[in-house]
Amino acid sequence: MSSPHDVVITGIGLVSSLGEGPDAHWQKLAQPGREPVLEAARFAPYTVHPLPEIDWNLQIAKRGDQRQMETWQRLGTYAAGLALDDAGIKGNDELCSTMDMVVAAGGGERDEAVDADILAASENRNDRDVLLNEKLTTELRPTLFLAQLSNLLAGNISIVHKVTGSSRTFMGEEGAGVAAVETAAARIRSGQSTHILVGGAFQTEHSDMLLGYELAGYLHRRPWKPVWQRQGAEGGGVVSGSGGAFLVLEQREHAASRGRKIYAELGQVVSGRARRSRGELDAGIAALLKQASPGGKLLAMSGASGAHAATIAEKAALDANPAIAARGFSTLTGHMKEAQFPFAVALAALAVDRKAAYPVFDATAEKPFEGIPASVLATAIGYHQFEGMALVNAA
Repeated sequence: MSSPHDVVITGIGLVSSLGEGPDAHWQKLAQPGREPVLEAARFAPYTVHPLPEIDWNLQIAKRGDQRQMETWQRLGTYAAGLALDDAGIKGNDELCSTMDMVVAAGGGERDEAVDADILAASENRNDRDVLLNEKLTTELRPTLFLAQLSNLLAGNISIVHKVTGSSRTFMGEEGAGVAAVETAAARIRSGQSTHILVGGAFQTEHSDMLLGYELAGYLHRRPWKPVWQRQGAEGGGVVSGSGGAFLVLEQREHAASRGRKIYAELGQVVSGRARRSRGELDAGIAALLKQASPGGKLLAMSGASGAHAATIAEKAALDANPAIAARGFSTLTGHMKEAQFPFAVALAALAVDRKAAYPVFDATAEKPFEGIPASVLATAIGYHQFEGMALVNAA
């Protein structure tokens, strides 16, 4: 039974190592035996999935706007523009000015050259407080701080694409992405919003982004393996990727009133924060699956990161239900932190819209799915904390 307040997906903006846009991603992911795009030399012994060539001018017309953003902000602003284009909203002042926004963001990228310079200078001086003040006045531009403000991704989207309704930013890795989608969907269901732009971006080709994972021992070390096969290998199991994912969510009646194509309906979004140190993760994932799964045969777009404990627990929960056929898309895109859950929801919506399941991404660990997927589950079990799932249904 459809309702006027159903949450529907009318725009998808995707960027990853596989390319940009929903069509490019569908074509590549629907092709059996697709090989990932990898960069193994630049950050050895770690592998990353790099960004494709991007013409930023296509979505961010002013060079001045591009210059004052770090890459992760440019990436998010670009992916947001793709989603707005896809939904037929970009350039429509009336729709943009009433559009709300919920963004999942990290803490920005550091200027590594300045960090290295300060550390080098501190080796020969004891007046470190004076040194820091000198560097603050000579090395650090005001725009550097802007580039590291989490809510500046939303700010730049407002400036570039004129989306000027209410704005919220969540921080906290995969949990931020889950909370962003969950909040956006709840606002639409309650009637607080009619149309919302929601998503996130992560740019991993930066040493300090990798450092965050590695300090806690989460990064997989060479050689690369598919996401389900990293247990027992050297390192912590995560192979990161650069990417962005934004969705345009609308009330069903709002989308219908402007005659827009609907990809899919976004059903229940559920989240949890299992206390993993107390061994609660397995039960937490099982509880979320029970809440989100409709029963019967189900395709699952899993955002599994490869992090050993989280991925083992998720795989066990999915395998315990023989009706679920999982696809670990990080095998082909890498782990995209804040963008991971919006990306999973987008891929689920594409499968429902195209009335076809993705082929297995890893023949040793995934099973085929026969028939047309009427509903697809999207998951993000945080590599460190926070768990989320959403059910995406045929429109």
